[in-house]
Amino acid sequence: MAPENTVAAFARAIDDGAEGIELDVRLAHDGVPVVIHDASLRRTGLASGAIDQISSGELAGTDVGTWFNRARPELAREEFASEGVPTLERVFQLVIDPHFTIHVELKSDGNESDNLVRSVIELITRYRFQERVTVVSFDLDAIRQTKRLDSSIRTGALFAPRHGGGMGLRAERIVAMATDSGADEILLHRLIARPRLVNSALKNNLPVVVWTVDDLGWLQRARDLGVQALITNNPALLIAHRDLPQ
Repeated sequence: MAPENTVAAFARAIDDGAEGIELDVRLAHDGVPVVIHDASLRRTGLASGAIDQISSGELAGTDVGTWFNRARPELAREEFASEGVPTLERVFQLVIDPHFTIHVELKSDGNESDNLVRSVIELITRYRFQERVTVVSFDLDAIRQTKRLDSSIRTGALFAPRHGGGMGLRAERIVAMATDSGADEILLHRLIARPRLVNSALKNNLPVVVWTVDDLGWLQRARDLGVQALITNNPALLIAHRDLPQ
C-alpha cells in the first residue's frame, strides 16, 4: 500500500499483479488533467490551495506522500515524501501492458466539467487507449458528454450510499439512471451492491464493478453475483486468495 493517486501506488499495484487501476482526475490551473482525489491540497499536500488554482508543474513538485507516512507509520517509506501529484499522461506512460485497464474517475466541480471531459478524451485518443480506459463519474452528465464526443470510449456510472443515489433509490431506478447516461458499466460501492441491484444491472446488460472492497468474503460473493471486477485498496491480498477454494 502506498499514498493514494501517486505513481508509487500505481507501480505497487502493477507489481502486486493487479489487472487494472482506478484513479481520480481533476484539471490543474493550466488545463492539464492531474491525478488527485481532493479539490485542494489540505489533506494530502498538508498545504492550502485549490487544485484548479495551481499549475500541473507546481503540483508535480508538491509533497503528497508525507501525510501517508504520518497516517500509516507501519507502511511509511522515506521515498514516499518525494511523491508529487502526477499528470494523467504520466500515469498513462507508466502502464505498458496492453491488457492493463484504467478506470479514470472525473472529479469535476461546476463549470469545469466540459473542459475536463474534453481534456481526458484528447489524452485517451492520443495514446490510443480507447480499449484500455473506462471513464467513470458520479456526474452522469459528464458520462453523457463523454459519449457524445467519442462513443468509442467506455464509460461507467458511479453510485454510492449517499452520493448520486444509493440506498434511498430502488434498484430499477439506479439502473435506469446508469442506462440513460449511456454508461457501458455500473460501479457500485460495496454497501449498495446487493443481489437485487446487481441482478437488475446484469439483466440490462450492464457489467457490474464493486468498489472499496478489502474483505476476502467478497471474492466468493462476486463469483456468486456475477460481478465483473472488484476495486480494492489491497490488491495483493485479494490476488493471493482469488484462486483458493472458498
